Amino acid sequence: MIEIPYNRQEAYNYAKKWAYQRNPNYYNFDQLGGDCTNFISQCVYQGSKVMNYAKDTGWYYLTANNKAPGWTGVEFFYRFLTKNQGVGPYAKEVLMTDPSLQVGDIAQLAFEKGKFAHTVLIVKIENQNDIHQIYTASHTYDTFEKSLGTYTISQIRFLHIQGIRK
Repeated sequence: MIEIPYNRQEAYNYAKKWAYQRNPNYYNFDQLGGDCTNFISQCVYQGSKVMNYAKDTGWYYLTANNKAPGWTGVEFFYRFLTKNQGVGPYAKEVLMTDPSLQVGDIAQLAFEKGKFAHTVLIVKIENQNDIHQIYTASHTYDTFEKSLGTYTISQIRFLHIQGIRK
């Protein structure tokens, strides 16, 4: 395996292009629990160009009926990114104030304590007067440059994508 960098600009560009519409190459899961993690997987894939085809623990999309749980499921996506030792992107959980957190990284939101249910892509970070502002893109509730501060949540976690293995 070789290590390649994650192309954050490509992930951002994809999010900007598709935040308010649906790429016809992917199924829209809005009516089946939400499209948020599917959309963020598309963004991350755009920045990585590598899928992991392990049947149950991988991260891939071929069709709506032939995809890994990690492609569309919030918890499965988290587990894939944080435990992936094979090909594809890998990440570590970091704090919101961690200097490694960048555009193209991920936030996952829990509306009820302990139940993470929404995945968003970080598209802008501002630090002004010791205030850390993070803006995101998402599907299900289609947004681009939505402030994380406008969500009503009980918990949040951040995933810094460290790289890609091919």
